[in-house]
Amino acid sequence: MGYLIDTNVLSELRKGSKMDKNVRVWFDKVPADDIYLSTLVVGEVRHGIELLRRRDPKAAIRLDTWLAEVQKDTGDRILPVTNIISEQWGRFGVPDPVSVIDGLMAATAMVHGHILVTRNVRDIEQTGVNFINPFYHK
Repeated sequence: MGYLIDTNVLSELRKGSKMDKNVRVWFDKVPADDIYLSTLVVGEVRHGIELLRRRDPKAAIRLDTWLAEVQKDTGDRILPVTNIISEQWGRFGVPDPVSVIDGLMAATAMVHGHILVTRNVRDIEQTGVNFINPFYHK
């Protein structure tokens, strides 16, 4: 079992000493090898960097470096969206739709037997995936 980190949690982890205290406590308890990312998270972060680049190129360069480090540190624990994951996602949201990215994240966690770590609890509750919200984790 591992923990699949959503974009909102990864962004919080980047804040260092300004990180939410509950997220810090949770993160400090989890072995680094149990942390996983989705290629979807990499894409969401990349998209945010490219939006930032238009108004603050220097900040975007710093984030480029940070994202490269995250990818290097995470290595083979960055999980792609596979056909099996797509099939699982297709089962979610009937009759109530789940957003594509949130649904694919939940499906990735479910297929791999991981716990989804997200602040978007309301968006994924109906999927049945195991999840925690580290912002409120005790």
